[in-house]
Amino acid sequence: MNILEELEWRGLVADCTDRVELDKKLGSAITLYCGFDPSADSLHVGNLVPLLALRRFQMAGHHPIAVAGGATGSIGDPSGKTQERQLLTKEILERNIASLKTQLARLLDFNTKTNPARLVDNASWTANIGYLDFLRDTGKHFSVNQMIQKESVRARMEDRETGISYTEFSYMLLQAFDFYVLARDCNCELQIGGSDQWGNITAGIDLCRKKLGKQVYGLTLPLITNADGTKFGKTEAGAVWLDPKRTREDEFYQFWIRTDDRDVIRYLKYFTFLSREEIEPLESQHKRKPEARAAHKALAQAVTDLVHPPVKSLTGDHPVLPRVIAESVSGILFGKLFQDYTEADYEFLATHNRSVTMDKSKLQTPGGILLIELLLLAGLCTSRGQARRDIEGKSIYLGSNHSGVLRIDHVINPGFRIEEVHFVFGKYLLLRKGKRNYVVVTAK
Repeated sequence: MNILEELEWRGLVADCTDRVELDKKLGSAITLYCGFDPSADSLHVGNLVPLLALRRFQMAGHHPIAVAGGATGSIGDPSGKTQERQLLTKEILERNIASLKTQLARLLDFNTKTNPARLVDNASWTANIGYLDFLRDTGKHFSVNQMIQKESVRARMEDRETGISYTEFSYMLLQAFDFYVLARDCNCELQIGGSDQWGNITAGIDLCRKKLGKQVYGLTLPLITNADGTKFGKTEAGAVWLDPKRTREDEFYQFWIRTDDRDVIRYLKYFTFLSREEIEPLESQHKRKPEARAAHKALAQAVTDLVHPPVKSLTGDHPVLPRVIAESVSGILFGKLFQDYTEADYEFLATHNRSVTMDKSKLQTPGGILLIELLLLAGLCTSRGQARRDIEGKSIYLGSNHSGVLRIDHVINPGFRIEEVHFVFGKYLLLRKGKRNYVVVTAK
């Protein structure tokens, strides 16, 4: 399969301009780009579809450019948004872009000699352009009548409560200008992005035609939703991030393991580089025996290995894949009965899972620590009020499954015991909120 045929087999083509001509163009190496919003210091799993698409093009011999929106990010894209986002300072944007580069380097090859990826910041070509110059040289090529027909603009204009500010309305011009600059300076001929970017992409295509007399192309990828209609990439704890400081490797792995049976084959096509010959047997096995969860394990292993590089082992001998650690954490937390945990299990969880260490003397003076305070210290609750509600709502567990008798005035200390729940091996307490949010408390 050529690159377009592969994308179509994977279900990754939403819209495409001049499909036949683009197919011919892709017969030889071209330059393409995709923009990434630096509104946070980490990408999230929703960014993986366009990011992996860039990598697929690079593997097919094309030249990918990742554009960090230092300029457009300071405005905010109205596409898919119901209200205007908070504007970020230049310093925050620069810090976020530096963080994104590390993550992009994990998935794109910036060092190959044949077709290295490039990361550019669109602030570099907008910083020295005056407002009047931009209106005169770029704004004159846009019809307001056409702009308000774009879905990203029209949807916001129809919202009587929020509407759309002139700042966001002008976003389309800035993104179109990106395509124009890259087409002019880097011979970029293709822009890819989510399907909500179709209006911005076609605006850039028009600008390149009007100012450069050049034919360029656009290709959009589907916005991912779960089979149950919920937004992809969201959990009870919020977004699933690529940065392990924001979403731990074991949480990341579990996110993919918990994929709905109806979505797992689709996500194998979207989020992995497994071939058709590898995915189709998994699909057949999944239909015959879904309870074996072979497709889920293949998905979680492949994506975790893609996103998270090997880490130093505890022994210091050889690097270990975070996926292997995540599988071990999951095996302990969800594959064993609480009473079967060994001291080595607790030590492993305390090392690789979310954990908090407490001085025994602090626990013993005066008599221990309130359960509410421990929940705050462990990061399971963000406020005392939230801790009280969670305890009263019986969503706080000690050990793997003990709850119900916990009270907001419970005091925890090294000798703490309610029925079978206590500091096991004299120092470990497993604290849980909800079904899957664990913290190991270690008293030393």
